[in-house]
Amino acid sequence: MPTDTSSVAVFRPDDDRIETATALLSELGVDPVPDPMLAVEPTDAVPRTDAEYVVLTSKTGAELVADAGWEPGEATVCAIGPATADALRQVGYDVDIVPEEYTSSGLVSRLANEVDGARVEVARSDHGSDVLLEGLEREGAYLHETILYRLVRPDASGDSVELAAERRLDAACFTSSLTVEHFLEAARARANGDTTNALEGLNDAVVGVIGEPTAATAAELGVDVDVVSSEATFETLARETVAELE
Repeated sequence: MPTDTSSVAVFRPDDDRIETATALLSELGVDPVPDPMLAVEPTDAVPRTDAEYVVLTSKTGAELVADAGWEPGEATVCAIGPATADALRQVGYDVDIVPEEYTSSGLVSRLANEVDGARVEVARSDHGSDVLLEGLEREGAYLHETILYRLVRPDASGDSVELAAERRLDAACFTSSLTVEHFLEAARARANGDTTNALEGLNDAVVGVIGEPTAATAAELGVDVDVVSSEATFETLARETVAELE
């Protein structure tokens, strides 16, 4: 069962998201291991203003477009999930559509019957899922994608890698395919290209992920996934991963 000495790694960006995630894990009775695997490099691009629908997929994107003074005009504003929707509202935007399933495919399904022939602007990071673009194009949308920011691995990341290699990591919560990829990049950087010890240690731990795409990436990279969260939020991921320790 989880105890206050059970170590659980979290890979959120080094801002209020990792602070919130760390606090939640502490409330769940485990020892958080904050290890940011994502850093944001803004591109200074802004979404087009002639779209009928604008899709935003992250809190970071919401903050960047607000800082740039972007206005949606008459466009229907779509958020991929409640966290993004909350972030958009906090910076002053009205949100018109949030899908019931908080994924790219869920948003495609929600928009399926209304975007045929419509101009759709997708504003997100450089690592967005192809599922969203391909799905909307299949539904007849005229798409334009704006890259608001790039996601890179911070140079200092990798504390959780050391714990995994030493078999002192009990669980890990991966929120995207990129966090899995960056974990293994950090492992290579810290062990002269050899990920064996870190990967074996990670596979001895409980591995939780958000979404089937993340699970698929993990499997391709040799990571054994124990938990795919039932809802695409960090809170659900954390609770279900910690529960697996019992």
